[in-house]
Amino acid sequence: MSGMPSTAPARGAATPRRRAQRRRRMIAWVFVLPALLLLGALVLYPVFFSLGRSLFDASGDTFVGGANYVEMFRDPATLKAVRNSTIWVVVAPVLLTGLGLVLAVLTEKIRWATAFKLVLFLPMAVSFLAAGIIFRLAYEQNPERGVINAVVVGVHDTFTDSSPYPKARAREGDGLVPADGGYRTEATARPGQSVPLGLVGVPPTEVPSGAEPAAAAAAEPAGDDELRGVVYLDFTPGGGGQPGVVDPKEQGLPGMTVEAVKDGGDVAARTTTGDDGSYSFTGLADGSYTLRLPAANFAEPYQGVNWLGPALVTPAVIGAYLWIWTGFAMVLIGAGLAAMPRETLEAARMDGANEWQIFHRITVPLLAPVLTVVFVTLVINVMKVFDLVYIIAPGPVQEDANVLATQMWLVSFGGGNDQGLGSALAVLLLLLVVPAMIFNIRRFRRSES
Repeated sequence: MSGMPSTAPARGAATPRRRAQRRRRMIAWVFVLPALLLLGALVLYPVFFSLGRSLFDASGDTFVGGANYVEMFRDPATLKAVRNSTIWVVVAPVLLTGLGLVLAVLTEKIRWATAFKLVLFLPMAVSFLAAGIIFRLAYEQNPERGVINAVVVGVHDTFTDSSPYPKARAREGDGLVPADGGYRTEATARPGQSVPLGLVGVPPTEVPSGAEPAAAAAAEPAGDDELRGVVYLDFTPGGGGQPGVVDPKEQGLPGMTVEAVKDGGDVAARTTTGDDGSYSFTGLADGSYTLRLPAANFAEPYQGVNWLGPALVTPAVIGAYLWIWTGFAMVLIGAGLAAMPRETLEAARMDGANEWQIFHRITVPLLAPVLTVVFVTLVINVMKVFDLVYIIAPGPVQEDANVLATQMWLVSFGGGNDQGLGSALAVLLLLLVVPAMIFNIRRFRRSES
């Protein structure tokens, strides 16, 4: 056996191959090293630093262990931020995925599909800062500045008449006293009397253009079975008028509702003043009546919805987020829809399936992988939302709109100056995002294999 020739390669024969392998490894490390350095500096170091910082107090000098994590779940503001983040995670991705799916299916059936997708995708080019400013202005409650409330008020006023004289009021001692948001006469009246009702507080420029002088109506006597009078603006332009008296230059107030109320409180009759402010009740039973100007005459005009109030600020911010990201969801789902085999859809149509059955039983199941990726990506994104919440929510309701990212910034830098508690919030946010990221990565790997 010892005399047989050896078939093992000489040690020196493998040296060039090993040198080539070492050279390739070194070249690979040269290209990978900058990325690893950036990954360590921008990701790993901040993560471990935040984890360590969360174990110290606000000053960073005293080790407190898990006290910041305990305090985090005792703080009402943090609990409210956790609740709002939960609302975001549950509502926003579901709505965006659903809207993206519906729009992707519908755009396939229109001629200008590309232009339509481009228009919907354009908000993605707008920064969150600019979008927040846009929607902060759009959500203004004053309809003269907030476009959304301008539309709401316009629709409301189309179906409901607004109050004619919200600033009108009665002078004290002129015979009218406040009653249930409106005014009533201090003394009772009977048929055959004429009762003038003077009001002030209405700027002459806000009196309707068709208003006529009230003097003639005030001078007209009442019949025996008639209770009449005039509602007028007790103000003479240029001065010289006498309070409580209808002067020649004083205007009537048209469109004012007047009620005749019996002693028991029941409304016996109701009428509306004419262009000269005159009103008249005929056919009243004999007796005493109180004349009343109901509160509807003086109600403030409808100002729309308080979108940025405590109750609606979170849905309002989510609405702005939907405006930005709907195009993203539509384009991704549309790409999956374009890759779907058309033979399956045509076969279903030939078998008699309607469009809803095709959508429900074929399109959605085949798009399930794409829908899942879109949904999980949006979940990760909404967990980190900061700009829109911080910009859109006004200061007084900022706490009602906070999510974990904004609460973390406010605690650390926005006045709290407690980087220990802020770092604990950052760690919590990381722990909530990591599972979704791992799930998405696994989905990508399974789709590639």
